[in-house]
This record gives sequence, structure tokens and C-alpha cells, in this order.
Amino acid sequence: MKIPIIHGHIDRRILINFTAEPTAVEKIIPFPFRPIVYKGKAIVGICLIRLKDIRPKGLPVFSGINSENGAHRIAIEWDENGKTKTGVYIPRRDTSLKFNTLVGGRLFPGKHYYAKFNVSEGNGNYHIDFISSDGTETLIDAIETKTFSTKSIFETLQEASNFFKSGELGYSPNKNKFEGLRLKTYNWEVRPLDVLNVKSSFFENEKVFPKGSLRFDNALLMTNIEHEWKKEV
Repeated sequence: MKIPIIHGHIDRRILINFTAEPTAVEKIIPFPFRPIVYKGKAIVGICLIRLKDIRPKGLPVFSGINSENGAHRIAIEWDENGKTKTGVYIPRRDTSLKFNTLVGGRLFPGKHYYAKFNVSEGNGNYHIDFISSDGTETLIDAIETKTFSTKSIFETLQEASNFFKSGELGYSPNKNKFEGLRLKTYNWEVRPLDVLNVKSSFFENEKVFPKGSLRFDNALLMTNIEHEWKKEV
């Protein structure tokens, strides 16, 4: 079945980014992928994204659907046709839309867990938390700021922006294989967030990430981005 190009708007996208020990990350990503090692660290994170008017390209806006979504991501690279390519591996996807849980792994790449999202936004403040059907929890409290974190592995906002822009191709597991989805944004602009509180029971699982192997690094915000999703063959 040919999957159409999906079009819509990213109403809000928050990237919560961590550094991790490459040896921990290597255990949870399949061949041929390997973690990108940036200044000695792997880069992992959570994407909290609200999608609006999502529909096959060419259909009218009123036919679109909206949803809150969370994706746990790992920056990866691999060799293909003699070249090194970059993207993200997404071991876990969560969504507020039950439709996505039904078509995930069929119409959309990767299994989607149904989750109950609690979102509060206003005056530059963001609170997002969700609990998934299997008990996985994620939470962030953040506020917009004009200053990029001086504690980040990235020296400047532009350096961080360039790194995450290269992760437009995401691969998700599906049974005994993985499937790719490419995000094409019509424009790319990130702003820094000051994080007051962050929690991810997925990343806090010490059986996967031993204590001390993962550290919060920075958070970035994108809003009102027209985009397309296209399945990668």
C-alpha cells in the first residue's frame, strides 16, 4: 500500500535533549545504526509535538486531524552506498489520538501507545505531562528565554539548531524491522527554553541507562511550522 505524503502544521514542538554515554545507547539501537558521538557523548531526547490539520497532501484543511504526541529519540548515523547519513531512531511513540494507535505500524511507521496528555500553555510558560497505557510517564515545565543554556554541550543556539535539523529522517521499530519517516519543514527556527522540571520514566530506567549515564542538556521550542511527512522506502 502506497502511503501518501502527509501535510499539516506543527502548532508546537518542544525538543528536550540529554547527553548519554554511547555504550548505554548502543544497546538499544539496531544494526546498521550507531549513536552519533558528539564531543564524547550520545544525544538523546524527547519530542513533544502538537500537530494540527494533519491530512494527505491535497485534501482540504477541514479534513485534517489534531493530536498531542511524544517521541523518545536517539541521534544516529549509518553508512549507506558509501556515505554516512544521519537521522534519529525512535524507540517509543506516544499519542493522544486513538486513531494513531490503530494505524501505527500500518499506515504510520512504528507502534504508537495511547496516552492521556495534560497541557497548560500561556505567556511563554509550558507544562506538558502524559501517562501512557503501559504506565510510561513524561513531564516538562519550561519557560521561554532569550538565553541559550551555558551548561549545554552545544556552545551556541545555532550549533544546537544545526545538529537537530540534521535529524529529519526518523526510524521506528515495527515487529522485526524498522520503518522510516522523513519530516520536511517549510521553515526551521528554534528558540531556547529554560527547563524548571523534567521527567521521563523511559530515560530514568536504570536497567537501560545506568545511574549517571544520562544528563539533561537543553530544550528548544518551535511553533507554527508548516510541514510534510513522507514515508521513507
